[in-house]
Amino acid sequence: MPIAVDIDVMLARRKMSVGELAERVGITPANLAVLKNGRAKAVRFTTLAALCEVLDCQPGDLLRWEPDELDETEAPEGPDAAGSASPAAANRT
Repeated sequence: MPIAVDIDVMLARRKMSVGELAERVGITPANLAVLKNGRAKAVRFTTLAALCEVLDCQPGDLLRWEPDELDETEAPEGPDAAGSASPAAANRT
């Protein structure tokens, strides 16, 4: 996924455990682990705001964009390739 999560970096900087952060934010350690390990599909703004408040940081300190591993020059070709793009991606100019 092109969004990388750096909660572990901020935890180390703040010398805080996952359990302590989860308790202070108000989410379960399991849900925090899903987010921390990059397996989450979404994050609520209220959760992101609480993380930022507890860790005294900005959202950009916790989340960053990384390009996909495939370059555009390496994109799949063939009859199915055109149909696999999302409508939003097809409308970009």
